[in-house]
Amino acid sequence: MIHSVITGSGSYIPPFVQTNQDFAEHEFFTADGIPLPVDPSEVVNKFKKITGIEERRYTTDDLNASNIGYEAAKKAIEDAGVDPETLDQLIVAHNFGNVIKDTVQTAAVPSLASQLKHALGIRNPDCIAYDILFGCPGWLQGLIQADAFFKSGMANKALIVGTETLSRVIDMFDRDSMIFSDGAGAVVLEKKEGDNHSSGMLAFTAQTHSVEEFDYINMGKSFFPDSNPRIRYLKMKGKKVYEYALKHVPTAMKACIDKSGISIRDISKIFIHQANEKMDDAIIKKLYLLYGIDHPPLNITPMSISWLGNSSVATIPTLLDLVRKHRFPEHTLSTGDIILFASVGAGMNINAVCYRC
Repeated sequence: MIHSVITGSGSYIPPFVQTNQDFAEHEFFTADGIPLPVDPSEVVNKFKKITGIEERRYTTDDLNASNIGYEAAKKAIEDAGVDPETLDQLIVAHNFGNVIKDTVQTAAVPSLASQLKHALGIRNPDCIAYDILFGCPGWLQGLIQADAFFKSGMANKALIVGTETLSRVIDMFDRDSMIFSDGAGAVVLEKKEGDNHSSGMLAFTAQTHSVEEFDYINMGKSFFPDSNPRIRYLKMKGKKVYEYALKHVPTAMKACIDKSGISIRDISKIFIHQANEKMDDAIIKKLYLLYGIDHPPLNITPMSISWLGNSSVATIPTLLDLVRKHRFPEHTLSTGDIILFASVGAGMNINAVCYRC
């Protein structure tokens, strides 16, 4: 049997810490350009209670998404101990390409994957480099695509990177700007032969809802009334996203578990996109309720959102790398453990992957 096995991981944690207190000095507006009628410090305190975020990371001015993606990719290659010239695919998930500091103009030509291949010095022309745009679930979708290429016989080894500099596309007059951050994570995925109990991907699900849901996360003008209307920033209909995620993500996760033929009680860890702590907790709770279990197991879900924020495509691979590198004493992975990945984001897109370590 063919198995898609993670053999190495890497991440880049930006050095600049932006605390909630830093945002307490900001002035926030509504979508109609009206100042919020409460003190910014009260906005920040309420934000912490809802999202669980206390601080987030921004990269330095001289680096962009391809630069920090390279750092994560290099670590993943070193961790896997592979020759980068043997890679068949280099898949880079992002949403905005490279955004130069103090601009909101994006650059994705050449593709970020091509830029990473160049930075890594990979000369092999048969290493196909391409980008994937799938909202926050983009990195996980890259994992799914690589698995499909392995099983089709078209590839044997892939580098999958998620990288983003969201700090450069947020509207600082919008309270939702406090959610987003910068970061990068990567894994090397390899095709291996094995039996039913070998390590590797067990099953996946993926969905796109693009009728009334398609603009829940979109690009829009600044909330500041005198801003340039031609400049667009990342915008989110928070309540709509929350309701959508709670309705659809648990059922997609359940479908993945059921497809894999395992019991939910066999799952050791759930790596869920670090979008919002309250939302993630509600999703996990509803997943277990779908199986008639009132309370999820303790320590089932590693969380990094409190200090890293939401770096979109980078949250899951970064979290996985931190756990694999023993950065969370209360969370460990052992051979044979079954884990569940799940994500949701702009599109609106959802995916989930069951994986045996």
